[in-house]
Amino acid sequence: MLVGYARTSTSDQTAGLEAQLKVLKDAGCERIYEEQVSSVDARARERLAECLSFIREGDTLVVTKLDRLARSVSHLGAIRDELGAKGAELRIIDLNMDTNTPTGKLMINLLGSIAEFEREIMLERQREGIAKAKALGRYKGRKPIRREIALEVQALREKGTAVTEIAKRVGISRATTYRILSRT
Repeated sequence: MLVGYARTSTSDQTAGLEAQLKVLKDAGCERIYEEQVSSVDARARERLAECLSFIREGDTLVVTKLDRLARSVSHLGAIRDELGAKGAELRIIDLNMDTNTPTGKLMINLLGSIAEFEREIMLERQREGIAKAKALGRYKGRKPIRREIALEVQALREKGTAVTEIAKRVGISRATTYRILSRT
């Protein structure tokens, strides 16, 4: 069975997700798992975990691009090992690559290493750019949370209000709410 996996980093990338789903359907995937979550935090990728759990011997996991599946060589290796232990394969459409051949296995490792290197270079450039902007006084960072908002968040939490509800009432994200609560 061909099992597809599609991922975009944010919900703003709906067109990208739809394009991946079309490619996976055209490739003959009988079942497709999709999610909109950053690949940086692999623990948050619940649909990928479900997909890997579903795959059985003889199945092939199909993705449109390598970076939709993994960002690091170690994560890619873990996925490949999990598939191998189940007797399943990995196919990457845009590279026309399949791990059921020795060449495919070699290429997946090489390309995974190159992708990780490319990401590290991009992050290094980003850090350099931020440092330069700070030196020029152009980088201000995240706006500080007003004290009134922090106090309101804390008061609502003390009343037993759920984090999601607090975020809605105050007009901030859940992540910001958790950040405020972690400081107290």
